[in-house]
Amino acid sequence: MLIKPMVRNSICINAHPLGCAADTERQIEYVRERSASYGRLSGPKAVLVLGCSTGYGLATRIGAAFGFRAPTVGVSYEKEPSETSTGTPGWYNNRAFDAAATAEALPALTLNGDAFSKETKARAIETARELGLKFDLVVYSLASPVRTDPESGEMYRSVIKPIGGPYRGLTVDPFTKELSYAEVQPATQAETAATVKVMGGEDWELWIRALAEAGVLAAGATTVAYSYVGPKLSWPIYREGTIGAAKAHLEATAARLPALAPVGLHAYVSINKALVTRASAVIPVIPLYMSLLFRVMKDRGIHEDCIAQIDRLYRERLYTGAPLQLDEAGRIRLDELEMGQAVQAEVDARIQRVTAENLMELADVEGFRLDFLRAHGFEVEGVDYGAEVSPIGLPLRQARHGAGKRGSGLVAAPEKSSSRAMDASASPPSGLV
Repeated sequence: MLIKPMVRNSICINAHPLGCAADTERQIEYVRERSASYGRLSGPKAVLVLGCSTGYGLATRIGAAFGFRAPTVGVSYEKEPSETSTGTPGWYNNRAFDAAATAEALPALTLNGDAFSKETKARAIETARELGLKFDLVVYSLASPVRTDPESGEMYRSVIKPIGGPYRGLTVDPFTKELSYAEVQPATQAETAATVKVMGGEDWELWIRALAEAGVLAAGATTVAYSYVGPKLSWPIYREGTIGAAKAHLEATAARLPALAPVGLHAYVSINKALVTRASAVIPVIPLYMSLLFRVMKDRGIHEDCIAQIDRLYRERLYTGAPLQLDEAGRIRLDELEMGQAVQAEVDARIQRVTAENLMELADVEGFRLDFLRAHGFEVEGVDYGAEVSPIGLPLRQARHGAGKRGSGLVAAPEKSSSRAMDASASPPSGLV
């Protein structure tokens, strides 16, 4: 069948198997090239990535495996495809990663399951024991719209709303290129509390506690969670809104984690650059801000995508051999290029004078649109979108050369019986990272 993007209310509800595979392989090749230029550096020895299938989480796993040849275990929660409908982008990204890891005999295993559940935590621990791994890096990159409390069984749903008063801000539709004002009513206390339950640090803490008690954390291990700060113009809907409350809880959790693991654990929050995710198009003001930001950063030659950011996290922050430089709140900052005074001043100036007439001159709306579609496997260079393809899909290298036997790497396909499918039409992960 021909697979074309299906976008409804700024949410893409399908994915292209070969496009996802091609973009995953592009990121792998980027890391290979960077590794060749850097030479052999020390890095992580065994990595667990929670939320491994897209965006920063996928880049983290690629960087560890193909930059440092570290064994990796990845956890994500994906909808499987059928003969008549596509899976989530992460399903295809994971398969492409698995195929590439197998081809290079890199120890890797992907678990498809609800990372918030006790069962998935138990599976990850069992996997570590089976592979003889003790994780020296655990990355928490989950961004979900819902979470079921593993103790009470109650389901909580996150919202993207301001706190204390309504919000009104200028935004852009990346598909129609139209400017408009978005208005959002304030969250209730219950909605704020629910968002913290979903997007805060409670589950990160449960993971670290479980791994430590099971003895699968290495001595002196590091754990990192990803977050975002952004410019003040976005704070009413982001940093000072419901998601910001969750991020504050996440950052407070980092300070508590070392006490849970008597192995010299180091816990950090990494503040990353704004990048297009599956949720970016539906967060008020963010599409306009990011479109302006991208144009400014591209003009200055300092724009980065997910894999470039994470490559810097490894090579310029976590594994330099020097003391880790943190901000006044104890956080790693990878957003220093975005938040540079000159860049922000130029973005602010453009926001003040942007109109429907000069929008395309001042902002990279087309770049935002392309990044959004590429996150779902569309508009990826080198893919023939006029060719029919099965939604079941094959990783790109297998599609090119024919499906062969699995390699000798420790790679496993997700277990159907252990996962609960996520509806592809459900709201995408909330938050920028």
